[in-house]
Amino acid sequence: MKILIVEREDHFKADDLRARFPQLTIHDAKCVAEALPHAGDCEVLIALAHEVSDELLAAMPKLRYVAALSTGVDHLWTCKNLRPDIRITNGRGIHGPQMAEMAFLYMIGLSRDYLRMEANRRNHVWKRWAQPVLVGKTAVIVGVGAISEAVALRCQAFEMRVVGVSNARQESPGFDLIVPRAQLAEAAAQADFMIVLAPLDASTRHMINEAVFAAMKPSAFIINLARGDVIDEAAMIRALRDGVIAGAGLDVFSVEPLPQDNPLWDMPNVMMSPRIGGMSDIYADQVLPVVTHNLRAFIEGRETQMRNIVR
Repeated sequence: MKILIVEREDHFKADDLRARFPQLTIHDAKCVAEALPHAGDCEVLIALAHEVSDELLAAMPKLRYVAALSTGVDHLWTCKNLRPDIRITNGRGIHGPQMAEMAFLYMIGLSRDYLRMEANRRNHVWKRWAQPVLVGKTAVIVGVGAISEAVALRCQAFEMRVVGVSNARQESPGFDLIVPRAQLAEAAAQADFMIVLAPLDASTRHMINEAVFAAMKPSAFIINLARGDVIDEAAMIRALRDGVIAGAGLDVFSVEPLPQDNPLWDMPNVMMSPRIGGMSDIYADQVLPVVTHNLRAFIEGRETQMRNIVR
């Protein structure tokens, strides 16, 4: 069996897999162009979902299994050359620490107005103001899964109240309350911070819309660590501009990279990052056990025992 790894940012190390599967032929490439010469004979593709292209899939007639290193695999459904018989797994369950810490970076940075602190530092301005604390604040987490649980448990450590929005669960560790999506607006009205962690699909596209922003307190902040299109970006920009909400922390956007003419770049109440919420300096160590388990099960014909099966 031949394996192809496409990884440009060291999320996964081919040598780690070679050490565990010396009987396999494992090719690794930094990009699709490098991968194409090896693609034809490979049965397994290991890559972040958004790195998988129609060009690459077309070059892999023997492909039987895609091991996505990311949790989100929505990009794969846009690939016309993804055959329905191809097994797919994802990296669900490993991103909790880094995503939770990103959520807290935004909650603390936004509430304490770190952007103003930085502007004052650059301009040599010494100005102090009372610093808001997270104790007693309410975090509303839209989407309840493994990452949301990691965020919720850390919120509890900060003595925050945590409300989840999900149709899939009624209770989960770290949550004080979970309500269905039909009550999203009511949950939004309670939020000091609304943290978006829902996957993107037809039912969640623009789920956070003008009506949701209108329900939020003018002192509340929106934080998006999921996918850009879960939020109606135009409605969010209007809400930020008009003071409907206090600010936003955004790691994902409707178009990425964010176009230079997007007004979010210059808004004084917006903190941004270039889709790095799921990244960590130990990502390869985090995802290796999942990939190793699934590859061994796949090789041995135990597909029903694979973890994180998407289909």
